[in-house]
Amino acid sequence: MRFSSFADRYRQNTGTVQLMEDLGKATTAEGPICQLGGGNPAHIPEVETLLREAVADLTQDSIAFGRMIGEYDAPGGNLAFREALADMLRATYGWSVSADNIAITNGSQSSFGLLFNSFSGTFSDGHHKQVLLPLTPEYVGYFDVGLAEQPIFEGRRPEIDLLPRRQFKYRVDFDGLDLGDRYGAVCVSRPTNPTGNVITDAEMAQLRSACRSAGIPLIVDGAYGLPFPGMIFTEATPFWDDNTILLLSLSKLGLPGIRTGIVVAAPEVIELIRNSNAINSLAPSRFGPSLLTPLVQQDQLQSICDNVVRPFYIRKRDHALQVIEHAMADLPVRVHKPEGALFLWLWFEGLPITTTELYQELMASGVFVLPSRPFYPQGFDDWQHRDECIRVNYAGSESEVTEGLGKIADALRNGYSAGSGAR
Repeated sequence: MRFSSFADRYRQNTGTVQLMEDLGKATTAEGPICQLGGGNPAHIPEVETLLREAVADLTQDSIAFGRMIGEYDAPGGNLAFREALADMLRATYGWSVSADNIAITNGSQSSFGLLFNSFSGTFSDGHHKQVLLPLTPEYVGYFDVGLAEQPIFEGRRPEIDLLPRRQFKYRVDFDGLDLGDRYGAVCVSRPTNPTGNVITDAEMAQLRSACRSAGIPLIVDGAYGLPFPGMIFTEATPFWDDNTILLLSLSKLGLPGIRTGIVVAAPEVIELIRNSNAINSLAPSRFGPSLLTPLVQQDQLQSICDNVVRPFYIRKRDHALQVIEHAMADLPVRVHKPEGALFLWLWFEGLPITTTELYQELMASGVFVLPSRPFYPQGFDDWQHRDECIRVNYAGSESEVTEGLGKIADALRNGYSAGSGAR
C-alpha cells in the first residue's frame, strides 16, 4: 500500500510506541518478568473496593446505567461531573471556575495532541511557533503528537543540584529564559514524569508570570498531581488562572482502562476541545464521569487520595529507595529526589554503555524499564547525561521491585566493569 506523508509519523517506532509495546510484551511474556517500565498504577485494594461499590451502585440505577451505555454524552463531557468537579475546585482551592471551564476527553494523550498543535506550528502571520519545555527530561508521550513538519518542542537543559544520600534534583534554569515570538505555549508536568520532580512554587510563580507577560498559556500536566490522584510527597500549592491550562486524569487513581482526561481552562480553550471531540469522536466516554460523579459530590474522592493513595505510594517509594541503597551501595548511582508520581529516575554517571543498551540487556533478562533518551526532544545530542538515566516504576509488588532492582544492579556492575571513562 502507498501511504501519505501524514501516515509516515504513525509508521515509526517512537518513544511512545516503545513504551506501550513494552507494556504489551510484559503482559504476554513467557517466564518470570519484572515490570518496572510503563506507567501502570498499582492495584490498591481500598481504591478498587470503592470503585467496585461505585460500579454496583451505578448498575442498580437502571436510568443512569441506561444513559451511560446507551446515549452519547455532550461533546464537552458529562455536565453533572463537570459541575461537581467545578464545585470541588471552588470549595477546595477558591478557583473561579464553572462547568464552562472544564472539558472531558478520551484520555490526556488526546488532550495533548489537540493543545500542542493548537499552540505550535505555523500561524496565520506565517510565523512558526514551538512549545517550550523549561525543564527536561519530560514526558515521552508529548513528542510524537506534533503535526507540523518542523519540530514543535524546544527543551531546556536543567540545573542539577547534588543532594545528600546520593540524590539530586533538577531545577529550571531561568537565565536567558526569554519567551519571545518563537513560542506559542510553555508546558510542565507536575509532578514530572519521568523524574518524580515537583517544580517548586517559586518556579511555578516565575513561569506563570513570564507566560502572562508574553501572552502565551502555561500548560500544566497534573496527571499525577493535585487535586487527584494527589501523588505529591512534598510541599506544593496547586494553582489555576485564566492563562493556565490544567490537564488532569483518572488513570493514576487506578482507572487507566477507562481513558478519561480532564481539561480545566478558559472557555475559549474548552470550546476548542468540545469541537474537537465532536469532530474526532462525536463525544467523550460517559463511563468515567458517571462512575466518579457521586464520589466527587460526596467528598469521597479527595478523602481516598489523601488517606489511601498518597500514603500507599510513599510506602512504595521508600521501599524502592531502601532496596537501591542496599543493592547498589557499591555503584556510582544517584536518584532524583522522588517528590511525586510513581517513578524513580536513576542516574549512572560515567556509565561506559548508554542506558539504551542497558535497557536492551535488561529486557532480555525479563526486566522492563525505560531508558532516558526518549524523554528528550531534539537538541540534546551533546549532553552525555541524556544517555545515563533510566526510569523505574515502583508501583509493583515489593518482591517484583526488589528482584528487578537487584538485576539492574548486576547489569550495572557488568557495564562498569566492561569499560571505563566517557563513551
